[in-house]
Amino acid sequence: MRNAKQTAGRKTKRQIMEQLINLFENNPDQEYSLGDLSKLLKLKNHPAKMLCTDLLEDMVADDFISMTSHHTFKLTTRNQVMTGIFQRKRNGRNSFLPDGEEKSILVMERNSHHALDGDIVKATLLARRRNHTREAEIIEIVKRAKDTFVGVLKVERNYAFLLTHDRLLASDIFIPKANLKKGKSGDKAIVQIVEWSDNQKNPIGKVIDILGTSGENDTEMHAILAEYGLPYTYPKNVEKAANLIPDDISPEEISKREDFRKVTTFTIDPHDAKDFDDALSIRSVGKGLWEVGVHIADVTHYLKEGGMIDKEAFKRATSVYLVDRTIPMLPERLCNELCSLRPNEEKLTYSVTFIINDEGEVKDSRIGRTVIKSDRRFTYEEVQYILEENGEASPEDLLTPGEHPTAIRKAGDKHIQPVGEYADELITLNRLAKHFRHQRFDKGGIGFDSPEIRFDTDEKGHPIRTYVKIAKDANKLVEEFMLLANRYVAEKIGLRDKGKQPKVFVYRIHDVPDMEKLEKLSAFAAKFGYHVTTDGSKDDINKSINDLLEAIKDKPEQEVVSTVALRSMMKAKYSTHNIGHYGLMFRYYTHFTSPIRRYPDQMVHRLLTRYLENGRSVNSLKTEELCEHCNQMEVIAATAERASIKYKQVEFMGDRLGQTFSGKISGLNEFGLYVEIDENHCEGMVPIHQLQDDYYEFDERNYRLLGRRSHRSYQLGDKVTIKVAAANLEKRQLDYELIEREGRSVTPSPAKPFNIPTKKKKKRK
Repeated sequence: MRNAKQTAGRKTKRQIMEQLINLFENNPDQEYSLGDLSKLLKLKNHPAKMLCTDLLEDMVADDFISMTSHHTFKLTTRNQVMTGIFQRKRNGRNSFLPDGEEKSILVMERNSHHALDGDIVKATLLARRRNHTREAEIIEIVKRAKDTFVGVLKVERNYAFLLTHDRLLASDIFIPKANLKKGKSGDKAIVQIVEWSDNQKNPIGKVIDILGTSGENDTEMHAILAEYGLPYTYPKNVEKAANLIPDDISPEEISKREDFRKVTTFTIDPHDAKDFDDALSIRSVGKGLWEVGVHIADVTHYLKEGGMIDKEAFKRATSVYLVDRTIPMLPERLCNELCSLRPNEEKLTYSVTFIINDEGEVKDSRIGRTVIKSDRRFTYEEVQYILEENGEASPEDLLTPGEHPTAIRKAGDKHIQPVGEYADELITLNRLAKHFRHQRFDKGGIGFDSPEIRFDTDEKGHPIRTYVKIAKDANKLVEEFMLLANRYVAEKIGLRDKGKQPKVFVYRIHDVPDMEKLEKLSAFAAKFGYHVTTDGSKDDINKSINDLLEAIKDKPEQEVVSTVALRSMMKAKYSTHNIGHYGLMFRYYTHFTSPIRRYPDQMVHRLLTRYLENGRSVNSLKTEELCEHCNQMEVIAATAERASIKYKQVEFMGDRLGQTFSGKISGLNEFGLYVEIDENHCEGMVPIHQLQDDYYEFDERNYRLLGRRSHRSYQLGDKVTIKVAAANLEKRQLDYELIEREGRSVTPSPAKPFNIPTKKKKKRK
């Protein structure tokens, strides 16, 4: 038993904590070592010092104090006023991310002062309380991320409101009658916020444009574009300027170019395409040698850099492809007429020409401006039919749904003449493309073939059928030659002799996977019995991912595992800083082949022309800024495209309320689980509150919802049966009701209500 002397001077945990808090708060700029603290707090025995160490660790974890690089401790303080990005959350627990920091700070709705998602703001920290999350208050909105919103008008006698479902805006917008622009209740409109003082609950706005009656197809597609700040009309003055461009090609211009007009040339595009920006030519140049030309529309011949049309093209940066329409980057006069490589018309092109042997080895290549005359406009379906009819299609293509022609010959059979228009040329190109594809995969290229959801619509734009577009040999044929041309152009500029600095260029780069996501993929794949390497070289990791994608082919888990694998990848982007393209395993890669629909390709054409004429390198910083703008517009366009697909899915399933479908769990989060229907690939949510047999929590690491009491789980890939419960077109939201899981009913019994258990606090050892 300890005597009184041993225990009399011992301090309690509470006493030490209070001393530490007072010391740090009264000396916010002072740094203390562990030894300093022991002396100041008069901690003389080992247990007291160990207790102090534990408390310091807790305070660091709690972000009350921080450890410096010298292993000393100080009060966590930041500048009194900080600038950063405001991030709005649906639950009102918004956040503020200070510039240059990775950790965000909580901003409750009462302290957000009308800040909207993405706004650049100034904030100040609120008084920090021990064991409470650090909070900030917004004191100034430096720059709005956006000030226009799309919604439905509700018009009263003397005023109106714009009702929005935009998570960026917490309140509806009040519109004085004078600012209504003749809008009526039920109209979809674009409204700009013009005033929003601190003492006003609702912002005041004015109508910018009336899009039409809510629910009509054109109205809703225009609303999606407007929601993301994308144009839904083309400026008349720009169209007028484009219409003034002459369509004749002078003999002088042709004399400057290599002439391919008498070489067999054709385009291969989707059946509904109008802008044909690439064509392929092929001719034999000796035994076992082929000259293949990749001809790209010479858009920059017609566009003056910095001119009116060029400025509009840069502003848009990309064409946008919604479900039922294309919003072009260029005026129709250019994209569908002058620059489109239409059959039987002389066209100006920028071409990369290759000499290739039968084994797919490139023996020689050249690049330059050309003139072509396409002999035939093929659709992918027509080319695929010819390949299948001649026994040249891949076995997996023949297993896809739909009708397939009976093959009249076996691949390589020289005794039977190929059938179909330009069959010899198409078969040769297909064989060469397969060589390139195999070479790419042998070097570690990753083979993601993501299915694309498509819709058939009636004359009013209402979806009547869904289907999945799958890339077959015809698509891959074109893809491989485009990849070859893009890589060659990048190498032409990027590869330099040792000691020579490469000139500034636009590259399409793709970084290595996020390690944390890669580890999650490895853990997830392991649940199905697959191994994914997370360390080693790029080649080792890529080979492991390709082995996984090959192993899951035609397995029940194929779709869900490939989805998780795709999520582990970084996004490709444009940059002047070349780090290579990880997914393709190309050291040099760019985008050269689609200047009609991508502005970076036009940048590449101009830089290529400049450097081939021995021009000086352009400014790196300015070019990087152009790349960053194109990256941002690419993301926005892709988001709008997904929104249009989601809208059509909701519209399609709205005709099927109450019907049941089989599907699989395709996503999970803290709000519930997502189910993708097998039959039509329409995805909807089963809200977590519907799972009433237990209290479920989201286990992010293992991609599952886990029952706290029963330990029953819902995981990606689980087979389920759902009933379509609701279809909200305004929110673009589908709600499903879970009926069965793996053939077992999941309907909860109302007689046994479930009480949510509370977590027990762990005792410190």
